[in-house]
Amino acid sequence: MTLAAAAAVVVVGLVSVGSAQAKTLKIQTSFSAAHISLAYLKEHWVPKLKEMTGGDLEIELLPIRSVVPHRETPDAVSMGILDGDLTAPAYFSGRDPAFALLGDLIAGYDKPVQIQDFCMHGGGKELLQEAYDKYQPGVKVIGCSSEKREAFVSKVPINGVADLKGLKIRSPEGLAAEVFRRAGAAPVSLPGSEVYTALEKNVIDAADSSAYANNDAAGMHKVAKYPIYPGIHSMPFMQFTLNKATYDKLPAKDKQALEAWFIGAYDDMRVFLDGKDKELVARDKAAGDITVIDWPQGERDKFRAIAETAWKDFAQASPLATKVYEAHVAFMKSKGLLK
Repeated sequence: MTLAAAAAVVVVGLVSVGSAQAKTLKIQTSFSAAHISLAYLKEHWVPKLKEMTGGDLEIELLPIRSVVPHRETPDAVSMGILDGDLTAPAYFSGRDPAFALLGDLIAGYDKPVQIQDFCMHGGGKELLQEAYDKYQPGVKVIGCSSEKREAFVSKVPINGVADLKGLKIRSPEGLAAEVFRRAGAAPVSLPGSEVYTALEKNVIDAADSSAYANNDAAGMHKVAKYPIYPGIHSMPFMQFTLNKATYDKLPAKDKQALEAWFIGAYDDMRVFLDGKDKELVARDKAAGDITVIDWPQGERDKFRAIAETAWKDFAQASPLATKVYEAHVAFMKSKGLLK
């Protein structure tokens, strides 16, 4: 559905319900209908919000593109077409490079919980709010986090930075592609739906794809038997936002409950997804048909140093991107991730 069509539906709905206050928050996510994360949230966390708000609020999590295109959710949220979104800020990097740096700091963090720490205690949430205040007023940021560390899919052994040289690697355009380019690889832009076939036909040697469990479910390891786990590259940020007018009308206890719900859900989901990944990695190691590669910390540090030069250059594109970059660097230095 286009944004204009969705807006028309909202207007009709408002006329029909009058001044009645809706209790169910309709949130469009960036997960496909069959995604493991969406299924987990629906089963374990959607029912909890009503309990946590004393019956004031319920939440409905919708799959990607179910109401509006995935790059238009902030517009839909600010207009009241959606009550909110649970999605990747990286989708909005065309509005300002700051969204890219708040969406996936390639090779930056070691663990998803560090991203949540940066978001909720290192200034990330406030910077994301600043970006929306500038480009899409009417959006309130409840929180940001990450639920998983992505694995890397490869047809050839990649044991360190030197092995990346000359490899054709599927990578999203922008910051990710630039980091791989600086490491000596040849980035190839392909939609996720084409990764398996491209690996099978030797169009690419490796791919930035998804988490280990998702790659396994997609059959990637049938054609790419040298996965890198834990991954070296991508750990997407996720944001939880609401329409600001809707948020402002909520009592303080419900505002606090929404943040607690989001953080609780992501803390729980990280444990679940990490356990799922480790279970599959152990299975594959025992079977012996797949060689799971874990880069030593020294190689991860080398790759991060290369990535840092790309972050810095990328940050020059806007004043807000510079602020985000500086916040990341300060936080990572405080945690010993950068010298």
